[in-house]
Amino acid sequence: MSPVDDLAERIERSWRAASDDVRDEIDADAVEATVDLLDRGEIRVAEPDGDGTWTVNTWAKQAVLLYFRIRGLETTEAGPFEYHDRLPLKHGYEAQGVRVVPPATVRFGAHLEPGVVLMPSYVNIGAYVGSGTMVDTWATVGSCAQIGADVHLAGGVGIGGVLEPINARPVIVEDGAFLGSRCIVTEGVRIGEGAVLAPNVSLTASVPIIDVTGPEPVEHRGFVPPRAVVVPGTRPKEFPAGIFQIACALIIGQRSEATDLKTSLNEVLREYEIGSG
Repeated sequence: MSPVDDLAERIERSWRAASDDVRDEIDADAVEATVDLLDRGEIRVAEPDGDGTWTVNTWAKQAVLLYFRIRGLETTEAGPFEYHDRLPLKHGYEAQGVRVVPPATVRFGAHLEPGVVLMPSYVNIGAYVGSGTMVDTWATVGSCAQIGADVHLAGGVGIGGVLEPINARPVIVEDGAFLGSRCIVTEGVRIGEGAVLAPNVSLTASVPIIDVTGPEPVEHRGFVPPRAVVVPGTRPKEFPAGIFQIACALIIGQRSEATDLKTSLNEVLREYEIGSG
């Protein structure tokens, strides 16, 4: 049995004990070791299978939840800032090749690849942020969210955390995607590689994502196809009190492969008259 398989078995055994409220049987060493592996990026809460699908490592999410159970509140200081929390903060950014602008905060157990830039923002435990990604001012990356390489999360973007239900897929933003200002992505929604979300797009597992580029609308739920250009929209729905507009998202085009990352983001937004953010 590999060391990781052994950890997984110990975490699952501890999870069963914790669910029976037998806290003394939680394997604290296994929990600490698992969160340390998450912090170093040697394991992930979810990982791509190479065929466009993702596998959730449920035992890693169990370890994150157990980590809260075994730790008490502690006071820590970071420069002029004081925190009182159960979880420690991440350290060692210079060695990791990461730029962190004060007062950006990252909890221990989140992994940042080299080249990540964090403006004043927040990254929660279990998250994974790929190389070259920009997390802009007041953007948040929720617990266990998986953010790819060369992604731009513009100002105020909210990436939701998904810890429970324990087998639920976290939010996934694949390589090269661009999320405009104040976008919200929650409930395990997956943003495909190179997709562009205009400012203020809000996506949950139940929000319709409607491709309106063909002769008939094509509806997606919980998934934005690769290179899609998405804008906020509404559609009518009948209620006892009358017909009202409810939120949806509209796929209005495809991002051109002829332009590079930095050029295409602004060009696509201007082309469809949705502005940049």
